[in-house]
Amino acid sequence: ESRWPFLFGAIIVPSLIQVVILPFLPESPRYLLLEKHNRSKAEKAFQRFLGKDDVSHEIEEVLAESRVQRNTKLVSTVELLRTRAVRWQIVTVVVTMGCYQLCGLNAV
Repeated sequence: ESRWPFLFGAIIVPSLIQVVILPFLPESPRYLLLEKHNRSKAEKAFQRFLGKDDVSHEIEEVLAESRVQRNTKLVSTVELLRTRAVRWQIVTVVVTMGCYQLCGLNAV
């Protein structure tokens, strides 16, 4: 009973390790390319992660995926529920997740 503060304080150790290591971790190539618009740093990051010199195919693949995502039409929840093709799938997922919440499965 009297040792719970130590158990509660034990989470500080992994947190401090993460804070110390974070500045040394490389940035994501996708982040560098799509958010920072820095192609040269993205190429260097891809080269470091993949271990090869020619990463032009990966760069083009990320850019193509970004273009596809920008052209994707977003659908509201109401429109999604009105679509017969996916209505029962959504209802099934919602009922399943509700059952998980009520039985406490995700607490385990």
